[in-house]
Amino acid sequence: MEDISLSTLYVTLAVLLIVSAFFSISETSMMALNRYRLKHLTQSGLRGARLVSDLLAKTDKFLGVVLLGNNLVNAASALLVGLIAERYLGQNELSLFVATTVAAFIILVFSEITPKILGATYPERIALPSAYVLTPLLRVSQPVVWFVNLFVQTLLGLMRLRPAPGHGEQKLTVEELRALVLETSYLPQKHQSILMNLFDLEAITVDDVMVPRSHIEAVDFSSPLEQIQQQIATAHHRRVLVYQGHLDEVVGTLRVRSVLNLVQNEELTKEKLRTHIRDAYFVPAGTPLFSQIQNFQEQQDRLSLVVDEYGELMGLVTMEDILEELIGEFTTQSPLQAGGFVIQSDGSYLVEGATLLRELNRKLGFNFPLDGPKTLNGLILEHLQDMPVPATSIKIAGYPLEIVQTHDRVVKAVRVLPPAAV
Repeated sequence: MEDISLSTLYVTLAVLLIVSAFFSISETSMMALNRYRLKHLTQSGLRGARLVSDLLAKTDKFLGVVLLGNNLVNAASALLVGLIAERYLGQNELSLFVATTVAAFIILVFSEITPKILGATYPERIALPSAYVLTPLLRVSQPVVWFVNLFVQTLLGLMRLRPAPGHGEQKLTVEELRALVLETSYLPQKHQSILMNLFDLEAITVDDVMVPRSHIEAVDFSSPLEQIQQQIATAHHRRVLVYQGHLDEVVGTLRVRSVLNLVQNEELTKEKLRTHIRDAYFVPAGTPLFSQIQNFQEQQDRLSLVVDEYGELMGLVTMEDILEELIGEFTTQSPLQAGGFVIQSDGSYLVEGATLLRELNRKLGFNFPLDGPKTLNGLILEHLQDMPVPATSIKIAGYPLEIVQTHDRVVKAVRVLPPAAV
């Protein structure tokens, strides 16, 4: 070794440090690479991405060749530093101490910490080109890697640690997907809102979005024909509910357009009306919205009636109600739908007691709890645990409420202060 010049030792040391840095930066970049981004690049036909996927599919072999090469090169680098220190200081304890200190410093700085930081910062830029070098290197060193892994697998077996099949796959939970959607900077705010609402389809039920019983536009089949014609002619919806005498005695649903010509030509009779009535179908309260969408597909309908456990009508849900929950309010609303609340001159809101809490939260920016009663009337009754009395003032969820009107133990109208006034 004494006949080798110092310049040759320095050049060799520099090459070894570069090789060690390559192994370090390759390992970190591949481990830090986004697996879903990698899958997309692989499906796009990018050869470098396919090579990286193949390497990561065999993690034990990939780590084996990287760590084997890295440790061999680092050991050789430490030996060269020792030889260089010996040239300057001779063979003594001081030379050994200096060589150990300097070798540890330059390996940490130039071959470990700096490359790993770069690999973690730019994983895609580094991992894909690195795969072109590591893939053939793995093939060449496969016998050695297999021999080393033989001891590794034996040791893991003694520790009763066996990697499960597919342990390298990353599967996101719903909560992780929520965080991913909220943190991404590529999606517009509106798209983020729609995706977040999609995650809630199983948690939100038809009770949360249905039109309450008191707001259903319905026609009494037992009424005089003139009254029925008037209701059909002035209907605000494309379909109305038809009942017999009492709202719980449902006959079916009627598509207004199908009989409008008969009404205008005064040719409508109850016999002709009955032929246009379509059977209604019912869903139990508490049905998740995702299940209700499937129900609409199976029934090939866009309207269903919500009933409680006793079969009494609670409300009506349509496909439009679910779409509004996903993408927000439509620009067109019927007078009945817009009449749930009215803004007052002092900035407060006069709200119907039957208005859904979710609708108030969405449209007016309130933050009423949704894990209990579904309507403002139900929330007030649960809070009071007594019969409501007009002019009673209470505070729920930080919002001052004043009962304006009651009827038959039901809160009909409430004055609510806006969030800014609380």
